[in-house]
Amino acid sequence: MDKKIEDDINRLTHKIIGCAMQVHRVLGNGFQEVIYQRALAIEMNYSGLEFEREKEMKIYYRDEEIGTRRVDFFVESKVMVELKAIEKLEDVHKAQAINYCEAYNIADGLLINFGGKSLDFKRVYNKNLVNVSNKISGLQDGQENITRSKSNNPEIL
Repeated sequence: MDKKIEDDINRLTHKIIGCAMQVHRVLGNGFQEVIYQRALAIEMNYSGLEFEREKEMKIYYRDEEIGTRRVDFFVESKVMVELKAIEKLEDVHKAQAINYCEAYNIADGLLINFGGKSLDFKRVYNKNLVNVSNKISGLQDGQENITRSKSNNPEIL
């Protein structure tokens, strides 16, 4: 992946995470996912991010459409964002987010959980579009390079 594109994606994901941290700071945990989704939409608007909320995307198998799925957010036509409001993220949630990236042919995604005492997020990748920097840094296909942030500062990752 081109260094400039990679830097743009990194800046974008940091900005999205910063918005999510602000929402979690204000609302805390305990609400339903839709409440966080609405609040995050407001926060991303204030941050100047362009996004589509609950974007319906087609899923294909062997070049045939087999259904559709709504992604919580598709930001700047580059990053898929899947939200949860559960006590703890499990491997199945990460696998689901990776599958969405692959099904939608999107290189990068974020899985964000508002349900814990602190915001939990994972960056996921489409293993079919994994970028060169991940291979250089030793990450496996689909593995996140951001696992958890105990800090409320999106710059500390």
